[in-house]
Amino acid sequence: MDKIKAMEKKKILFINQEIAPYVPDSDMSLMGRALPQAMQEKNHEIRTFMPKWGIINERRGQLHEVIRLSGMNLIINDTDHPLIIKVASIPTARVQVYFIDNDDYFTKRQMATDEKGEDYPDNGERAIFFARGVLETVKKLRWIPDIIHCQGWMSAVVPFYIKTAYHDEPSFTNTKVVTSLFTKSLKKDLGQNFKKCLEFRDAKAELLAPYKDNFDFVELGKLAIDYSDGIIQTAKEVNQELLKHVADKNVPMLKHCDDFADAYEAFYDQICPDVE
Repeated sequence: MDKIKAMEKKKILFINQEIAPYVPDSDMSLMGRALPQAMQEKNHEIRTFMPKWGIINERRGQLHEVIRLSGMNLIINDTDHPLIIKVASIPTARVQVYFIDNDDYFTKRQMATDEKGEDYPDNGERAIFFARGVLETVKKLRWIPDIIHCQGWMSAVVPFYIKTAYHDEPSFTNTKVVTSLFTKSLKKDLGQNFKKCLEFRDAKAELLAPYKDNFDFVELGKLAIDYSDGIIQTAKEVNQELLKHVADKNVPMLKHCDDFADAYEAFYDQICPDVE
């Protein structure tokens, strides 16, 4: 029976900060591409999202807007921001990728840093817009994921939102959340306004009281860990404070492994054993 369960088809939503070949190769972007492909080849049903960073060449990547999914406005920091959804496929991987776009947050920017290599001061707002943009789009798709796998600090607020602001949404009521820990981090904190911007529906201010007012990379990681059902140590060397936080919170964790596909699939089954 256990072997049969392990083979059950799951719906897995990948929320990635980076995916090759749309952005330069890195441990994160290569995993962003390889993992969805591996799970799809194992007959799981997947959906994959990433930000439409300004460095992405839309013509070369053959991105096009999905009109039926675009058009919503998200209010971040008391300002309306139009949500634009684009889509493309990685031909060699047969993986479709949805892109979250917005002129102010993504189209006219680089990635996490500007041309001088400095973090954008509104990176926190960008992460919030990305997270909410993905979740609102998944609702429009009428697709109910069994597992959401978050990769990169840009997706770090997703676990918090899934367990608070979106916990009553039919699309996410029973969804389990897995977060990967990478080495790539932020240089600066997200500013004193981040907590205020993060508030949304049941994602109340009092829930953020245990965290520092100035969210940095580690504090953001702790927020993701606290609201995740499982953690994966994707790189050999990751922040030791975050690893200690995982242990202190007794969150199930999969340590770094080279043969990731089988190990990740087994971990998904551990976190989400029953699929209807």
